[in-house]
Amino acid sequence: MTTLKHAWVIVRSEFHGDRLKLLWALLFSMVFMGYFSAITGMVIDDTLTGSTVRMLSDVLMITMILMLSISFSRRTMKYLSEDSYTRMLAYMRALPVPVEVILCKRKLNALFAIALNGTLYFSLIYWLSPGIRSELPVPAYLAFTFTWVGFSLLVSGLYIVIEFSVSGKAYFWSMAIIMILAIGATGLVYLAGGNMMLASAAVSKEWGLGSPLMWGALVLGLVSLQLFSKWTIHRLKSRDLV
Repeated sequence: MTTLKHAWVIVRSEFHGDRLKLLWALLFSMVFMGYFSAITGMVIDDTLTGSTVRMLSDVLMITMILMLSISFSRRTMKYLSEDSYTRMLAYMRALPVPVEVILCKRKLNALFAIALNGTLYFSLIYWLSPGIRSELPVPAYLAFTFTWVGFSLLVSGLYIVIEFSVSGKAYFWSMAIIMILAIGATGLVYLAGGNMMLASAAVSKEWGLGSPLMWGALVLGLVSLQLFSKWTIHRLKSRDLV
């Protein structure tokens, strides 16, 4: 509890010290999520009506889920050119702050990003997509949303390990590989005659907020986040930041 309290104090002080950081993240998320939620909504509507773009709906959903836990800040935008993650980590390590607090702070940032981006993305999809509204009442759509949020939590733990373990360029290529593998998986599902978006929507519609898929994804996401965090602590203690 003390670790969480100290991490929250650091996060809160960062936002108080740079309110433009919060405003930038909010504005960028609104534009980015608004654009892709409009595209995703149209594609999902076509998929629900039996069109031939089923794989595209999975590609869009997977791509966006992989990006939900990313905070659109100056540090994020400059991680490739300035290796801003490593510089931030070196700064934090120079302070009398335990590695557990540094990691907890990073997890809070990830949860904040998922909450902000996920709320914008899924709310706008539901608002802009009459097909989704007709197929999924609010409880079912909430189950659908939290199912995909669980998958985002699953990936965010992996992001944290990579971010704290390698340089900015290596982080970029790692993210690219993860994206390619994820999209490749959607292709295999499509070739097998399946569709992850339709499957999750069907389970959500049938079970509502009691969906076993939703609860399984959330539990798996939270457990994986904790397991990846323990691995990250070992990496933090041994990584050379020079």
